[in-house]
Amino acid sequence: MSSSAGYVLMLSLTQVFFTRLPKGETQTKVFEMMIYQSIIATSAALVGLFISGEWKGLSREMEEFGLGKFSYAMTLIETAIASQIFVIGPIGLIFEVSSLFSDAISVLGLPVIPILAVIFFHDKMDAIKVIAMVLAIWGFVSYVYQCYLDDKSPKSEYRSSNEVSNSPPT
Repeated sequence: MSSSAGYVLMLSLTQVFFTRLPKGETQTKVFEMMIYQSIIATSAALVGLFISGEWKGLSREMEEFGLGKFSYAMTLIETAIASQIFVIGPIGLIFEVSSLFSDAISVLGLPVIPILAVIFFHDKMDAIKVIAMVLAIWGFVSYVYQCYLDDKSPKSEYRSSNEVSNSPPT
């Protein structure tokens, strides 16, 4: 629960940062924001690794990895690359649309992973996974329906002046 709240806080603070940018500095600031967030996340992970003492077991973990040391290292590298791609997407969505839309799209991707795990790894689909998938789909559908209601009314009372000014002309 707290990681979800932290993620939403990060998205909202990123949107606040982007609203205060001068118009000419957009692309470089997007990449700087991505780099700063990654540095903070990496630093927090390293501090946690050393404080907990888990760093002592890393060499043993690498030795015990079933596919070998090279595969272990490649798994870590591929995970780092995938996480950077995951950071670029939401920041781009925040920059172009809003943090709420970015979060809705991120939540929409959550049901895909358990389904792929069931298909490719023959994982069991238990009740917790089904409930999580239903809630994720429900949250996205609720967001889309609210957007539909907002667009249906001629002048929405719910839109702020910033959202109206950033919306594309119709």
